[in-house]
Amino acid sequence: MRQPHTPPLTTPKAAEYLSVRPGTLEVWRTQGKGPRFVRLGRAVRYRCKDLDEFLERNLMAHTSEV
Repeated sequence: MRQPHTPPLTTPKAAEYLSVRPGTLEVWRTQGKGPRFVRLGRAVRYRCKDLDEFLERNLMAHTSEV
């Protein structure tokens, strides 16, 4: 069974999803540090799947892992 389609999120909505500021996502994009994103012309969008994967990649058990 196919999952219902979730539309991609704008930068402000993706930032809210991750509990960061939109400017943080913009900086991460330029540095290649943040979650994967889609560029549609000049528009930038984030898939929830990519935001969840980003969170998983950055999951840590204690501060010495940084």
